[in-house]
Amino acid sequence: MAQDPQHVLRTFDQELARLRDLISEMGGIVEDQVATAAHALLDRDTAAAARVIEEDKRVDALEHEVEQLVIRTLALRQPMAGDLRQVVSALKITGDLERIGDYAANVAKRSVVLTQFSLPYSLAGLGHMARLVQENLKTIIDAVGEGDAEKASQVWRSDLAIDDIYNGLFRELITYMMEDPRNITPCTHLLFIAKNLERIGDHATNIAETLHYEVTGSALTETRPKGDTSAYAVVRPGA
Repeated sequence: MAQDPQHVLRTFDQELARLRDLISEMGGIVEDQVATAAHALLDRDTAAAARVIEEDKRVDALEHEVEQLVIRTLALRQPMAGDLRQVVSALKITGDLERIGDYAANVAKRSVVLTQFSLPYSLAGLGHMARLVQENLKTIIDAVGEGDAEKASQVWRSDLAIDDIYNGLFRELITYMMEDPRNITPCTHLLFIAKNLERIGDHATNIAETLHYEVTGSALTETRPKGDTSAYAVVRPGA
């Protein structure tokens, strides 16, 4: 017996709504992970760090649920045009959110190690970077919920400031390591934390690109703005 077209349409709409709900739930958890990881680092709070690490299981489970729903929807509904973009975008966005959760957990793990050290320098730069990353992440998660391509463009453009802070922190931490070998271990952990935050910013930018395409049907055509690459330069003897 043929299916009622209206029933099929209602079911498909329910599946799309379920995808949006899952992404919203996942985004909320990840946003909290990043904020709590930053708190754990700056306030040397090992209990907060443990919560971030534990939440990673929920993020992974939600990503798996989205994957299963997307596969089912593609197989049974064969969506086209805007509906297809929405379904495929859900898969890409949750992939980026899962990676953000992983980076937040890594920041938390390293913050626990850093409680063993007395740090003779300020974490203000990392704190500032973490705040910018959190602002971008909140904006893009809100934009996904609202289907706001303009907010997506705003996040995409603002990644440059995060990259510039990262490059400055890289040079500063390398200087501390060169001045005193006792700084090498804690500064290495801080370098990885800074890199994790920078990668969270990159994944927020990935989400911005995906959302812009989902909503408008066109890709952001400019070259992605990036900070200078001096942090990756090789220092040559006598330079």
